[in-house]
Parts: sequence; C-alpha cells; structure tokens
Amino acid sequence: MARSCIVCGKGIVVGIKLSHSHIRTKRTWAPNLQRVKAVIDGSPKKVLVCTRCLRSGKVQRAI
Repeated sequence: MARSCIVCGKGIVVGIKLSHSHIRTKRTWAPNLQRVKAVIDGSPKKVLVCTRCLRSGKVQRAI
C-alpha cells in the first residue's frame, strides 16, 4: 500500500532543503495520513486517509 490518501490521492512530495550556506539537500514532505476504518463499497475496510478528507466529511467512518 502506497503512502497516499485513498480519497484525494495526496502523497509524499519531494523537494530541496536550502540551508543558510546554500547547501542543497533532498527532503520529503509527508501528508498527515490516518489509518481509519471506513465504509468502502458497502463494507468496512481499514484505509489510509488524510486528515483534510476526514475533517471535510469525504469519508464515512465505520463503527
């Protein structure tokens, strides 16, 4: 399973960190993913969902 949101597809982004002395090094930004039990196609499954999709109500949580 890739580290990305199942709803919006948000995943890891790569870029360059730039220090004060202008040394460029690679770094990554990871989304805030939560493993939740959600209703997918009528049955509950454990999926990775970003907190923005959880907060906006795009995912119906299973209890």
